[in-house]
Amino acid sequence: MIPVLILFGLLLGRWWRSSLVAAALGWPVLLVATDVMDVGAGLLGTAALAVANTAAGVLLHQGARLAIRSLRAS
Repeated sequence: MIPVLILFGLLLGRWWRSSLVAAALGWPVLLVATDVMDVGAGLLGTAALAVANTAAGVLLHQGARLAIRSLRAS
């Protein structure tokens, strides 16, 4: 779970709001569709962890973008 969502955030970090929403909605739906989890209160925690892991990838992406921009400017 963690590497997949970090990679998702890393690849789609330019559109950070959309990627966080997609992780919050898509990951729990994927887990329910594949019968890994049942619909219940545990899905809220799953969604929160999905957003946190995706946010880590987004932060890596945004940090790399800022570093590249500052290197180009100098």
